[in-house]
Amino acid sequence: MLVGVITADFPIIVALNKKKMKNEKILEIFKNTRTIAVIGMKDGDAEVSFRVPEYLKESGYDIYPVNPGKTGREALGKKFRAKVFEIKEKIDLVEIFRRSEFIVEHAKEIMKMKPLPKYVWFQSGIYNDEAAKMLEEKGIGVIQDRCMLVEHKRFKTRIAG
Repeated sequence: MLVGVITADFPIIVALNKKKMKNEKILEIFKNTRTIAVIGMKDGDAEVSFRVPEYLKESGYDIYPVNPGKTGREALGKKFRAKVFEIKEKIDLVEIFRRSEFIVEHAKEIMKMKPLPKYVWFQSGIYNDEAAKMLEEKGIGVIQDRCMLVEHKRFKTRIAG
């Protein structure tokens, strides 16, 4: 009888544990990140791909914009780079604002970085399991289909502490 109760509740417990593990991973990422390269960043404040990095900069993160169409311009006090591996500074996290079909190519670019970043974050609506697997096989933590701004605001009080 007791086994039946445990078995009946097991999917709920597993789901709660997975959610808790994902929350803990997101919190860990924010606490262990200082530098963020943003692939697909724009330079106009009407764009989400500008507003999210702008919020992160205001929250204390150092932002490096990456967009080949914006090379030579600046955003948030840094020059745009055409490719993420052109950044010489150590990058903790790469945030991606590109459609899912481009993510494998960006994963290949990320794997050319020296040193490799600890994390890669695919913004809301962006997911690519093939790219995630490539990155994870190199020891890089991956978050898919989540907004960094939303998640940072959700954990803000726990990040500072």
